[in-house]
Parts: sequence; structure tokens; C-alpha cells
Amino acid sequence: MNIHTYAAIDIGSNAIRLLINTIYENPQSVTFNKTSLVRVPIRLGQDVFTVGKISKKTINRLADAMTAYKLLMKIYNVDRYRAFATSAMREAENSSEVIKKVKEKSGVKIEIISGKEEAKVIFSSELRNYLESDNYYLYVDVGGGSTEISLLNKGSVLYSQSFPIGTVRLLDGKVEESYIPKVIKPWVEKITQNKHIELIGSGGNINYIFKESGKKEGKFLSYHYIHQQYELLKNLTYEERIEKFNMKPDRADVVVPALLIYNSIMRYAHATRIHIPKIGVADGMINLMFKRNRK
Repeated sequence: MNIHTYAAIDIGSNAIRLLINTIYENPQSVTFNKTSLVRVPIRLGQDVFTVGKISKKTINRLADAMTAYKLLMKIYNVDRYRAFATSAMREAENSSEVIKKVKEKSGVKIEIISGKEEAKVIFSSELRNYLESDNYYLYVDVGGGSTEISLLNKGSVLYSQSFPIGTVRLLDGKVEESYIPKVIKPWVEKITQNKHIELIGSGGNINYIFKESGKKEGKFLSYHYIHQQYELLKNLTYEERIEKFNMKPDRADVVVPALLIYNSIMRYAHATRIHIPKIGVADGMINLMFKRNRK
């Protein structure tokens, strides 16, 4: 058996995650084991969506986080890693400067990937294990700055689109809620017409909702449950969400706009179920790295 240790650093608009996987490879199978997952709430999107660039203070926090991640990867004897940035860094006027400063301070090289690349990376994960051959699934990944939606069938991507709306962008008033019915609704209705649709949800907020539901891994949540949670949480203040549900401060504000997006898309697609496998862009990046290295 060959044992490898790979890592992926996902630099999103809301949070930055380090995922470390131990990969067990033998002639019959390959197993990916999540060894460590560390998340820090450095909101790049709050700077970018407000003033168009990342502030010096945030650059320093990002560099500190990358330095810590580099040390963690050293401790875990990581063989290979990739650090990649999405929506906020794509739009930042000073992204080149940020990447240069982070590299100088931490030694971590950041690459910026497009929305289409982000979708491809996610589909490099074990997502296909969750797809039944004849069903239509709408894959929805809600991030801080963008929402990726893809229609899947028989393991293939039929349609895919990245929309510039996310939790941080909504919170900061950089996109109106009306964008959802005006832009997302007609697109979703068109691609899902006359199809029985189930959703696959990805992102920190929907994973939080699933965890708090008490459902076992592999089970689904109903549209009714998602709608109920949205109505419950949106009618509470930020402080009440923290107090009543013991939410982290950086979760208590973004969870409501996230649920608004999921709830709306489920309604437009007439979907009654949403599956929440523990799969994200970091998982896909590690899978893609491993496949490319084998070749």
C-alpha cells in the first residue's frame, strides 16, 4: 500500500479552509481520509465587494493564516498542496499585490481560479458517488461572493453557471435580493422544466444546517425543513442566533442569506429534497491533484 498526504487551501470570500487528506492507495482501491480541516473567517469579500480591493490589515491576516497553514502542513508531512482563491480574489484590484505579499511572508503560492474551473474542481471530487444514474440533480454551491449552479444527470454536467451573488455580497448590500428572482429564477426554471429535480447542496452554511438537524450522514433534508429554518432564523436578530443556537459570530450573519438562496432555488426547481454530502471545492482539488499525479 502507498500512503500519500495531500492538502488544499480554499481561499473563499467568507472563510479560508485548509483540508489535509491522507490517501491510501492499493491496486484495488484508493481511499481519501480527512485528516484535518481548519477554517478561519477572514472575509476577503467584505473588503473587495465594498471598496474593490483587499486592505493592508486583511492582507496581513491572510499572510498570517497562510504561515500557520504552512506550519501545519509541515507537521503533517504533506507531500503536495495547492492554494487557490475564488470570487473575492478574482475581483480584487490588488490581487497580484496580495499574492506577492503572501508568498513573501508565508512561502505559500496562491493561484486564482475562474468560476468554471471552480465547478470542474468540485466535480473532480467523489460527487459522482452520490448520483443515481437516471435522476436529475441540481448542484448548488453558495459561497461568500458567488453561487455555482449545475444540472447533473447520469454523471454528466448538462448546464453550469456561476452567479455573482453570495452571502457576504448580500450582507454588504452589493447585490439586491431581487437578483434572485430576476436572474436566477428564469435560468433555473428553464433548465429544470419537465424534470424531477433533487438538490445537492455544498458550502459551510448548508453543512451547518444539516449538522444541526441531527440527521445521519447520507440522509436528505426536505424543502419544508429548509424553508422552516429560513423563516425561523431570519426573524431572529444576529445576537439571538448566537445566544439561542450557540452559533459562531461569523456564521450567525451569513446563514440567513445562504438559506434564502437555497430556499429560493429549491422552490424554482420544484425540488422537495436536498442532499448535503460533505464535499466541497477543497475535496475536489485534492482528488484532482492525486489523479494528475498518478498520470
